[in-house]
Amino acid sequence: MRSFTVLTAILATALAFPQKRTTTITAADILTIDPATSSCANAPIAPECRTAAQAAPYIAISFANFGITSFGEQAALLALMLYESGDFKYAQNHFPGVPGQGTRNMQSPAYNLKYAEYLATVCTNCGITSAQVQQVSAQGPAALLALVNTEEWSFGSAAWYLVTQCGEGVRQGLAAGTQEGWEAYLQCVGTSADEKRDALWNVAMGLKQW
Repeated sequence: MRSFTVLTAILATALAFPQKRTTTITAADILTIDPATSSCANAPIAPECRTAAQAAPYIAISFANFGITSFGEQAALLALMLYESGDFKYAQNHFPGVPGQGTRNMQSPAYNLKYAEYLATVCTNCGITSAQVQQVSAQGPAALLALVNTEEWSFGSAAWYLVTQCGEGVRQGLAAGTQEGWEAYLQCVGTSADEKRDALWNVAMGLKQW
């Protein structure tokens, strides 16, 4: 087992110098890719909405925790989360409303269970135990989603999925920044390319660095 970096340990650093160019994703980067993340003022379900400023530290943590260092991989994960969560407006599926589907990666209940079991087994300081996983699993998919849909783990789900559910070839393709690599990643997550997905990914890749 190992410890994960948690928000309180790096939040001050992540927010102290917002104008400085670093290798860590910032709110400004997210806003460049998706200006709709600037505000939650008109969010359809306000409690689920997060702005770029709120999301950036958690996304940066997820990259560190799961060892995702290449820009291409990070850009792809961000693009996927932006699309699946409707510009970070949603943390669970409302259309058509699949019970238990959610996180910013919009994972199915089956993957939420795998995610929860991973956190309970691998992480010493994630606040999720095997007993909790068993308990919420018995209560149903909505309770299971609630366990992994906290800020830290909701924004961490895409990174976990890439590292644990996709092969090394998928990661290499994303790191290379090719269209083929992007499409292979989408296939791994069980979907396919479309105009909006591709647009978000292309804008993210166009930044070339954080």
